[in-house]
Amino acid sequence: MARRQAGTTRRVGDGGSFPFAGASHSKSRSSPLLSICLLLLGASLLIWYAYSGPGIFKSVKEVSKVSAGDYSCTSELQKAVSLLKKAYGDGMRKVLHVGPESCSVVSSLLKEDEETEAWGVEPYDIEDADSHCKSLVSKGLVRVADIKFPLPYRAKSFSLVIVSDALDYLSPKYLNKTVPELARVASDGLVLFAGLPGQQRAKVAELSKFGRPAKMRSASWWNRFFVQTSLEENEGPSKKFEQAVSKGSYKPACQVFHLKPLH
Repeated sequence: MARRQAGTTRRVGDGGSFPFAGASHSKSRSSPLLSICLLLLGASLLIWYAYSGPGIFKSVKEVSKVSAGDYSCTSELQKAVSLLKKAYGDGMRKVLHVGPESCSVVSSLLKEDEETEAWGVEPYDIEDADSHCKSLVSKGLVRVADIKFPLPYRAKSFSLVIVSDALDYLSPKYLNKTVPELARVASDGLVLFAGLPGQQRAKVAELSKFGRPAKMRSASWWNRFFVQTSLEENEGPSKKFEQAVSKGSYKPACQVFHLKPLH
């Protein structure tokens, strides 16, 4: 909610509106030029204080900085869309994204290539979504669903399934069911964007949304998990993705796993 700045809406003639404003009404009746200079000085001091001290402007800047700097594998995915296209080629023709901000990802995928069809599954509440996201939901391109339960899709419904910022919040109990289910609905591959150990994403205020804090698991942990669930590395696309990364300026800040479909 926008906070009202104290004193800035009052007229200069109302006592105390600006520092030094009273000086312009002294008994000696200072010159108009001096009054204007004092007013400008007072306004400058207010602006300086607002941005350098504990003023409202600094508060807004700090909040924006935190929001923009939150660690997100979904934002990493959006940076890597063009690289995934190089790795999967025709495998990007029908894509399902699973994770938060799915509306944004679906929009990016649709803009990347006119031939690409994209759908999304948003595991969390989207009551505060904008009109564009709600439009995608009403069209059936994005749906809200709990990924701890079977997906409402047939096997091989999508050429590629991409997951971000969703699996880190699931316990092994649910991962054992969810990841194979994601691989079931893919025909060409499953790509998982997972957090790196030591990086914390969800803030305390968001824990009610995710249900639990993120669990950043190591690559060795994931590899053991893949073996236990009979999931294999999709070597071809994985090598192409690594080659595309090595030739560009993009450096993944998340772990990226390329898996074969489970049929």
